[in-house]
Amino acid sequence: MGSVRKASAWLGLVDDNDDERYYDDDYAEGTDSGDAWVTDPRVRVAADTAQEKGRRIGTVTPDGFRDARVIGELFRDGVPVIMNLTAMEAGDAKRVVDFAAGLIFGLRGSIERVSTRVFLLTPADTEIVNGDPAARRTDGFFNQS
Repeated sequence: MGSVRKASAWLGLVDDNDDERYYDDDYAEGTDSGDAWVTDPRVRVAADTAQEKGRRIGTVTPDGFRDARVIGELFRDGVPVIMNLTAMEAGDAKRVVDFAAGLIFGLRGSIERVSTRVFLLTPADTEIVNGDPAARRTDGFFNQS
C-alpha cells in the first residue's frame, strides 16, 4: 500500500482492505492433524554428540540440601558441575559444600570457587584452564611499557 493510500485509509477517505490480500486462499480451517509438536532432531543429535565427547557441564541451583543428590549424580557420571548456592540459606549452603568436598575427595575430583557461593566441581579427567589476567600480561601483547 502506498503512502498516499495509507494516509487516505487513516483519514477514512478510502476503504482499508489491505489485510485481505495477506490471507492464504488455500488455508482450510479445521485441518489440524492433532499431532503434537515434534522437536527438531538436530537438537537431540547435538546433545548426543556432546554426551559422546564428554562436553557436557551441569549447572545446579539447589533450593535446599535435598537437591545435593542431583549434584552427586551428575558428578558421579563424570559431568563437571557448577553449583550456584546463592539462593540457599547459609547453613544449607555449608552442608552442600561439605557434601561436595566429600564427593570430590571420594571420586578424586577437584573443587574451585568461581565467585561468592558459586563453585565448579570437576572430575579427575578434566583439566581446568585458568584465564588469569596477570598471566596474560607477561607475554608482551598490549604491553605498553
